[in-house]
Amino acid sequence: MKVSDFKFDLPEELIAQYPLENREKSRLMVLDKHNGSIEHKIFSDIVDYLNQGDVLVLNNTRVIPARLIGEKKNTGGKIEFLLLKRIEKDKWETLAKPGKRAVVGKKFIFGEGRLTAEVIEVKEDGNRIIEFQYDGIFEQVLDELGQMPLPPYIKASLEDKERYQTVYSKESGSAAAPTAGLHFTKELLNKIENKGVNIAYLTLHVGLGTFRPVKSENVEEHDMHSEFYHIDVENAEIINKAKREGKKVIAVGTTSCRTLETVGNEEGYIREQSGWTNIFIYPGYKFKVVDAMITNFHLPESTLIMLVSTLAGKENIMNAYNTAIKERYRFFSFGDAMFIK
Repeated sequence: MKVSDFKFDLPEELIAQYPLENREKSRLMVLDKHNGSIEHKIFSDIVDYLNQGDVLVLNNTRVIPARLIGEKKNTGGKIEFLLLKRIEKDKWETLAKPGKRAVVGKKFIFGEGRLTAEVIEVKEDGNRIIEFQYDGIFEQVLDELGQMPLPPYIKASLEDKERYQTVYSKESGSAAAPTAGLHFTKELLNKIENKGVNIAYLTLHVGLGTFRPVKSENVEEHDMHSEFYHIDVENAEIINKAKREGKKVIAVGTTSCRTLETVGNEEGYIREQSGWTNIFIYPGYKFKVVDAMITNFHLPESTLIMLVSTLAGKENIMNAYNTAIKERYRFFSFGDAMFIK
């Protein structure tokens, strides 16, 4: 299977640069995975497609302000670090720009010295392991000095950091938002629960690998990135109950989907567990847990469009994406949504 099979031409003006003022007023394309039929709705209409006893699975990860801009100690040369994942207490794997300045032993300062960092290792892939020094609580210092790590295709600045968080975000650790969840408001979630739909939470900390282009020509040769996940006993049981009763498990976003398919057994049941997943879902994969999905419109030739093509069928997805372009849907992180039913 060729990566180019998942290519489409997207006009640049359809890449959403800002979130809508009202989260739940995004457009919603409803795609029937069985026959390819399409409906055009507003996101708040999602309530009409969820039934009593179904379970909606949300990723409660919280984005950290992982972009740090500082300077080389003593010389003042500018540096930018993007925090990818915590190795241990004050050691982080990062992307450095420009990398040539971030050699082992070099020290950098941020916020006029409130935070300092030393490069202690350069990995084979070019990522840097750095160790921080600071006074106080790291998370507080980072919240004051760091910036939201918006995807590279978003050129506009974000005035309110909370607009790149879901309203149910809780567990800090992501370098990017689980963007399908950005459409929900607390009021909409209450309406969904009042209908008798159950809500379950899991955590998958989104890494920047989610934006990494697929460089291999053949899909099967792509080396998938690894991300940390956790699901507890209580939420696993909510999902298993829906399975036992023949109800639908609806994943909100590709991150929830990948986690569920990582932890599910062959019968589609899951148990409490934590770990790292590098599951790569592309056409040919058979879903064990997930029946339906709420998702955004993804980049061409990305692992994300391959995943949704697996659930809905490649022809259905490519037709839906071409329809979305004709109908002027907004694409990517701050864009509109799709429900694959």
